[in-house]
Amino acid sequence: MWALKLTLLLAVGCAVMADPVKFLDCGSKDGNINEVNVSPCPSEPCVLQKGQSYTVNVTFSSKINSQGSKAKVYGELLHVPIAFPLDQPDGCKCGIQCPIETGHSYTYLNKLPVKTEYPSLKLVVRWELLDDQDQMLFCWRIPVQITG
Repeated sequence: MWALKLTLLLAVGCAVMADPVKFLDCGSKDGNINEVNVSPCPSEPCVLQKGQSYTVNVTFSSKINSQGSKAKVYGELLHVPIAFPLDQPDGCKCGIQCPIETGHSYTYLNKLPVKTEYPSLKLVVRWELLDDQDQMLFCWRIPVQITG
């Protein structure tokens, strides 16, 4: 019970401090995105420093029922997706209380680590949250610049 309260407190705290970003919906089939926040990202494109982690907070509503969810993140370079590993891909451990139910709103909260070995370049980050049928609850894209 304490873990759930702590997760909700962190989600609310990060939502207040996070910066809303302009995003492109890239195929949210089973959900509707209300807002995407990345912190810190005071300007666009988001400048991501190597060796840092960034908080990602997505508010969405579900069009379906799902027992679980799984996140996938890609860096798109010249339209080629390159998988970015997440420490926690399970959406049910990232602020979403599962099972996910039709018509309910959810707040998804995760971290995007930017590893020091990543090259310095501009690319597009694509973040997907899949339901238990591997359909997209949400999918969004934002431009970023990785710097040293």
